[in-house]
Order: sequence, then C-alpha cells, then structure tokens
Amino acid sequence: MTRILIAEDETLLATEIREELLRQWPEAQVVAVARDGHEALRLIEQHRPAVCFLDVQMPGLSGLDVARLIGRLAHVVFITAHERYALQAFDEGAVGYLLKPLDPARMAKTLLRLKERLNQQPADLGGLNALAVAQGPEPLRWITVLRGRELQLIAVDDVVYFRADNKYVAVVTADSEALISTPLKELILRVDGEHFWQVHRSTIVNAHAIKSVGRSLSGKLNISLKSRPETLEVSPAYAHRFKQL
Repeated sequence: MTRILIAEDETLLATEIREELLRQWPEAQVVAVARDGHEALRLIEQHRPAVCFLDVQMPGLSGLDVARLIGRLAHVVFITAHERYALQAFDEGAVGYLLKPLDPARMAKTLLRLKERLNQQPADLGGLNALAVAQGPEPLRWITVLRGRELQLIAVDDVVYFRADNKYVAVVTADSEALISTPLKELILRVDGEHFWQVHRSTIVNAHAIKSVGRSLSGKLNISLKSRPETLEVSPAYAHRFKQL
C-alpha cells in the first residue's frame, strides 16, 4: 500500500484531492494532511510517505522548499494555481503537477505517471531529512535544522544540550537555538553515549559543556554550563551519573 501525504493550506481543496485520489487509487493510503510547509516536514519525517502532494505556495515554507529539503525521501507531485510553475516543478524532479481547480482527468494522468515512477524508482524511505545520520554504527555527527527558510548544518559536538519542547526538540548551542521534530528518545540512540548524557526525561546534555554540578537547598541536582547562563535540572532517575554528590 502506497503511503501518501498531502500538504495544502486550503482545507476544501485538500479534502477534494484526498477524495479524488482515493477514488482513482483505492489501494493508496493518505497517512497525513499538512496545512503548511513546516508541518509537512514534521509529518514527512513522522510518517515516511512514499509520495507527497505539495502545494507550491503555502505559509512558511513553500512546496518547492519542502521538495528541496526532502530530496529523494519521497516522490513529489506539486499543486498549483499557475501553470507557469510546471517547468519549475519538473526542474525540481517532480513526477507531475495538479492545477487548481482540480481536474480528475489530469489527476488520472499524474497517478499513472506516478505508479510508473514508483515501479522504476522506489522512494528512499531510509533517508532522514532532519538528521544527517552516518551509516552503520557511527554516532550522529551532524544535525540538519531549519532556520526561517534556510537549511543549516550543526555539528553535534557544538550542541550544549537537547531539550524536549512540546512536539519538537530544541537544539541548543552556545549562541543559538533551533527546533527539530526528531523525538528525544530517538536522539539518545543516535548521539555518542559517552559524551551525551540524558539527565532528565526532557534533556540530553553534552558532558563537555558541563561546568559544575551542585545541589539546591531543596536537595535537587542542577547542572551549570560553561557557555550558557541557565542551569539544567537532573531528575532522580538519572542522578546515578553524579552519585558522588
């Protein structure tokens, strides 16, 4: 069953695309619908669809931006109100494009081309967009983060700590913060366990960034950092790392 994501900020059109797509291709599965580019990236990483239908113009990140960021992670079909984007769509490696308002005949042609592409070249479902993961057992060396509309690489060694922040994880360096959608429980498996320690259910700290560890008046352990003013709380479940205190 082919897993599909739709990224479209117009709710009615997103519903129409979903219904027409499943009518013409009942074996497919729409695993997620995103309302903007940032949500699309998060859902792509979460659900790993083989195909993404992306609106060219969306709030935040455009469909073109998302397509560049996901690379070979999924096959792309663009959704646009302007046919002038067609050439650019194919330049970005898209399978095809759908024009607004939706035309079932064009949908049929696009799905035919898409099925042929899937048979010839399956999506690289093993790829990761938010994480630049080394092959094999090597620990994570680089993290790819999104700042505004730019994709930036951060060396893991430069990370002071990771902090769970609602549905995201904050990547905190000495002078900046950025959000990624990779769960903390996945990060702890990918970073070097000798240098990155989980000290709280929501915090992983770089051991090289620790200045000192002390107890508060209430008896709680707190970590002072070399390059950041804030302190990090150590929960009892992870206090064994500092059992001498």
